[in-house]
Amino acid sequence: MKPKFKGKHFITLEDWQKEEIDALLEVSYDLKKKFLNNQPTEYLKNKTAFLMFFEQSTRTRNSMEAGIAHLGGHGTFLDTSTMQISHGESAKDTAVILSSYGHGIAARNCFWGIGNRYLREMTTHATVPVMNLQCDLYHPMQGLADLMTIQEVKGETENLKVSVIWAYAESHKKPISVPVTQILLFPRYGMDVTLAYPKGYELPDWVIEKARENAKQNGGSLTITHDIETAFKDADIVIPKNWGSWVSNQSSDVIDDTLTANRHWKCTEELMKLASPNACYMHALPADRENEVENVVIDGPQSIVYQEAENRLHTAKAVMAMTMGDK
Repeated sequence: MKPKFKGKHFITLEDWQKEEIDALLEVSYDLKKKFLNNQPTEYLKNKTAFLMFFEQSTRTRNSMEAGIAHLGGHGTFLDTSTMQISHGESAKDTAVILSSYGHGIAARNCFWGIGNRYLREMTTHATVPVMNLQCDLYHPMQGLADLMTIQEVKGETENLKVSVIWAYAESHKKPISVPVTQILLFPRYGMDVTLAYPKGYELPDWVIEKARENAKQNGGSLTITHDIETAFKDADIVIPKNWGSWVSNQSSDVIDDTLTANRHWKCTEELMKLASPNACYMHALPADRENEVENVVIDGPQSIVYQEAENRLHTAKAVMAMTMGDK
């Protein structure tokens, strides 16, 4: 692992240069190969990471816990409802104390208007790397795994049409962090990104502005449409996923008139026929089956969601190894 990464915080991929992201991916591929060949990778022997969760998790928690074990270290799962955070302890005090107990802090805090600010405050006071396991604005662990998966499946990323599409879901009011991360990251790798959503599900203006800037600097593009068929048309990658109307409506209510009016925004077998013949379906999971996507699509031959989910392990290991490691 390259020493220059030791202690570097991982809050958003916007804070990482493209060469640094490439280095993360290089290590991810190496760790994946060694995992599949059952080769030891004890780069974090006897090191500890504290994994703070303000909400539920499957892939993120388990990829981090399993990942640090594969690296020879130990991950301590912390349900924040059982910590003194629930009694009002500050992010500063938590960061200072946990830094003195171990070698890394990772946190998931998706509360709108709070999560990213909380993580940023932790970085100010922590003496170990702070890793974002998803906040209200960014999900860099997911974005890195998505990029790795696209590279594996498609090879070259330049001029790929990748459509990030809002989809209907009822399970909970989901953060905007996944689509925000994707439209900021993918244009940096020359992808032609289409962002599609019905009115009411806009992403922040500053995100769109920065995504366009990233595209201009790296030969990609960003197109916005409110027509779902346009998004699917000739796409090489489709990522239909729900996100909440947080930008225009900060209510935590899951179902409202805007949501129900857009029930037809769903990934169907018919819409997949509009995409490129070799198009792939992706989703960060968990998918709201038969709402966001038909089972015939997510379980079909074009779906690469399980490969995408598996890569969460290898990219998480790379981030920990490079930011917490000594060499």
